[in-house]
Amino acid sequence: MEKFIYDGLEFEAYRIPTIKTALLFIKGSKGILGCRYFDVATAERIGEAMAIVAAGSFDDMLRAEVLRVSPAATELGIEPGMTGGEALKRMV
Repeated sequence: MEKFIYDGLEFEAYRIPTIKTALLFIKGSKGILGCRYFDVATAERIGEAMAIVAAGSFDDMLRAEVLRVSPAATELGIEPGMTGGEALKRMV
């Protein structure tokens, strides 16, 4: 885990190596911005706010377009098409 600062806000960022790639996610107090390795259906089942982007680094995640969101993320105002950075700011 590393501290990740974006737009003056503090988050926890995690990079977990796999055999061929890495799982990436940035956690705020209300939700998670994750890479495509994650399944929104799991977040939906447990009622967690999650937005998924396609990116290879934490910085790329901020610029990437949100592809999928859980219902709890929708309640925070997060929608597909916004940037990961926009989504992340709604997760604090």
